[in-house]
Amino acid sequence: MHPQPNPNLMFETLGGFQRSMALKGAMDLDLFTHIAEGATTSSELARRIAAAEKGVRVLCDFLTMIGFLTKRDGVYGLTPDTAVFLNRHSPAYLGSVANFIAHPSQVAHVLDMAAVVRKGGSVAGEHTVDPDDPCWVEFARSMTPIARMTAQAAAAILAQLGTPLKVLDIAAGSGAFGIEILKRNPAAEVSAQDWTSVLALAVEHATQAGVAARYHTIPGSAFDVDFGSGYELILLPNFLHHFDPPTNVKLLRKVRAALAPAGRAAIIEYAPNEDRVSPPVAVIMSLSMLATTKGGDAYTVAELEAMLREAGFAESRTHALGESQQTLILGS
Repeated sequence: MHPQPNPNLMFETLGGFQRSMALKGAMDLDLFTHIAEGATTSSELARRIAAAEKGVRVLCDFLTMIGFLTKRDGVYGLTPDTAVFLNRHSPAYLGSVANFIAHPSQVAHVLDMAAVVRKGGSVAGEHTVDPDDPCWVEFARSMTPIARMTAQAAAAILAQLGTPLKVLDIAAGSGAFGIEILKRNPAAEVSAQDWTSVLALAVEHATQAGVAARYHTIPGSAFDVDFGSGYELILLPNFLHHFDPPTNVKLLRKVRAALAPAGRAAIIEYAPNEDRVSPPVAVIMSLSMLATTKGGDAYTVAELEAMLREAGFAESRTHALGESQQTLILGS
């Protein structure tokens, strides 16, 4: 017997924007932090954040319904995940990611998805190759907590494979990946490539980590600047998904030419499974790249390995990066 058709999924999905905006609003109000500090009723929270009690109650009830809060006898509480990732006092706080993911410039890309699909790429203008767009500084700053978590997992695996002394970090962003290498290897030197304004943030983070003396910069486009040569390790964290395969192969050939004879290229990506409908975060990345870039995509491991081979790499090895749900592919 077939179940009765139900339109609930359609309505929930069409109203999905309410979920993202409700969560971002809660982050803007520091709602989760205030609950962690002991303001657990709508009246207490309203006084703490100088808001209407009705507004607080409706928002908190909605957040409870979608799984970010608990509620019992009018008292709100944090779920285990919310306590770790959305309480500003937590060392694993990830609230800053909303500043980029839910930014109006990002939302604009998906407002006419039918047009995006017809074109097969962004219709709202792409920022990927614009060196002056401030969104990339905001991106690097906002995504630092996630980048740091993934960088720690990648650095742990890379440390088991050797201790590279000369490292290039392409599209360094916040600097997290190169900085983790430097923290683990006091003899290493890292050259970070990115736009000048983004590199300023990476240098700031390197200074905070106490490794600035061994952290060097190469400002400009990865496709145009001179990388130098003799690198034992070249990092490409979350960069290839912005471009189509021929563009990536072109870049990977340049990377291979900059490596020392026994050097490795380390690609870090959200790689979908071969079915391309799992895991969810990689499928979301694929849709995001369709909407925000000219030719980008989330690539499977097999597709990334094929790009490495076409660029002249003889071997590749794959490593899962744990809770980050990202994949590390080493080409040599």
